[in-house]
Amino acid sequence: MKKFILSFLVLLSLGFVAQAGSESYSGKEVKQVVPPPCPEWYGDTEWNVSLWGAYVFTSEDWKNDEYLETDHAWGGGMDVKYFFARYFGIGLEGWAVDAQREVLDVSGIGFPTVTTTHDSRIIGAALGTITFRYPFHCSRFAPYIFGGAGAIFGGGERDEVVIGGGKAPTFSTIHHDGDTEFLGQVGGGFEVRFTRHIGWLNDFSWNFVGKDHSDFGMARSGINFAF
Repeated sequence: MKKFILSFLVLLSLGFVAQAGSESYSGKEVKQVVPPPCPEWYGDTEWNVSLWGAYVFTSEDWKNDEYLETDHAWGGGMDVKYFFARYFGIGLEGWAVDAQREVLDVSGIGFPTVTTTHDSRIIGAALGTITFRYPFHCSRFAPYIFGGAGAIFGGGERDEVVIGGGKAPTFSTIHHDGDTEFLGQVGGGFEVRFTRHIGWLNDFSWNFVGKDHSDFGMARSGINFAF
């Protein structure tokens, strides 16, 4: 009995030693999973072509405005920009609006006849621009500010009443054509990219005309194509 117990204890000890001295390895290596990089919706260099609608409103009442000669107008335009760096771009912009003015006509002898009509005409502008944008990393959203300078044309008409002498005064009206004026622009807005190449933009600018009482604001919304 003692021999049996002794033999059992020896075998048990050998089993523990064998178990303690052995190591087990799995046949698979542990690999660290690296998440894919997030998409970038804006390029470090890219061309942008934008088409947009525009709403213009004047800083003065239409009777006092000397260039647009209206309270508000609707129109549209386009611009082309080249971003030579991720945050900076230069471009060209052109737009046109349908602005309606009141035309005064005074005529007659002695007692003048005064009539008013409405003239719908196109006022347009062409500018060079510079843009600073800030695309948020891994985001479709990019706010931007911009400025520009150029020329505005098609507005600034004048109606001049001429009074002639004689026993009874005579009245007539001379209609002066519009002129071209300097235009400066500052503004800001944002763009949201639907895809890497198509975005939706919205912005507002204040425009300074080189003629007194003629400044105006412009709100724009449209589609941008990036290449």
